[in-house]
Amino acid sequence: MAYYWFKAFHLIGIVVWFAGLFYLVRLFVYHAEASQQPEPAQTILKNQYVIMEKRLYNIITTPGMAVTVAMAIGLISTEPEVLKSGWLHIKLAFVVALLGYHFYCGRIMKRLEKNECQWTGQQFRALNEAPTVLLVVIVLLAVFKNQLPLDLTTWLIFALVVAMAASIQLYAKKRRKDQEKLTQLNQEKELYKVTGT
Repeated sequence: MAYYWFKAFHLIGIVVWFAGLFYLVRLFVYHAEASQQPEPAQTILKNQYVIMEKRLYNIITTPGMAVTVAMAIGLISTEPEVLKSGWLHIKLAFVVALLGYHFYCGRIMKRLEKNECQWTGQQFRALNEAPTVLLVVIVLLAVFKNQLPLDLTTWLIFALVVAMAASIQLYAKKRRKDQEKLTQLNQEKELYKVTGT
């Protein structure tokens, strides 16, 4: 029975942790793009994002990570022989990478607060795709274990990474064009006000 409790809370922890990671880096995107706003909006937005990032990281994301790791240890304690499995070693390597990503986000958060981070919104969008790839690999390893179809999986992960990178680039291009149109429209309005034609 302990196994099922550990597994249930492990899954809950994963959902909370990943929700926090995905939203945290999305806040980083908005934080970085706030630099393009005029004052006082820029300062107001950045201060608000600092508060939101801290609360998300400390109240949701980090506790989600802690529950995930604690319940994973509980799961392994109910079936210690699983530690001999090769798939688990690979999965744990990806989990370590995910933990590194989590703490790296914590460092970025502190640098953003001090206005020391020079990353652009587009770079943060790319960073936000990393946990998606890790999630796919970790879940596939947990489900398939030693029967993971490596050829198909490798191509699926590669296709996922390419699709995400392409979508980031297309979205950034669309945003730039929309911004250019808005700027041009505003300039035309100002010209009309000045000249009346």
